[in-house]
Amino acid sequence: MAIWTRELDLKALNAGSANTAISHLGIEFTEYGDDYVRARIHVDERTCQPYGILHGGVSVVLAETLGSMAAACSIPEGYRCVGLGVTANHVRAGRKGSWITATARPTHLGRTTHVWAVELRDEEGRLTCNCSLTMAILPPEAAKNARLDAASLGGVQ
Repeated sequence: MAIWTRELDLKALNAGSANTAISHLGIEFTEYGDDYVRARIHVDERTCQPYGILHGGVSVVLAETLGSMAAACSIPEGYRCVGLGVTANHVRAGRKGSWITATARPTHLGRTTHVWAVELRDEEGRLTCNCSLTMAILPPEAAKNARLDAASLGGVQ
């Protein structure tokens, strides 16, 4: 059974991320299923640290981007979500020239919080980073005060 409360449109998600950190780093949404969403990033001069491997902070940006978008697409109409915390365990380097693919799946979809597990894997399918993202779910009255709207979420309606 699908967890999404909005229709996911990969083209709209990617277009809506233009001129943001997401597009600057080259993150692209690539796939979704009933209970997951996937994105990828190329390990290049934008995303490497000086040793020629994927910067750990970029891994976290990818995980938070993916988990945040997934949360935004699985909450009731009028609600909004904001990040509370993210943890990351870097277990293998992403090498320059390769692609890293991230998959976000929910571990908890509560009324006031979500927890998303995000795994980053290299082209051989090996785990490079394991993240957990906790999101606060804001009801319409709180969301109004947070000045968030669906248009700012890149086509998520």
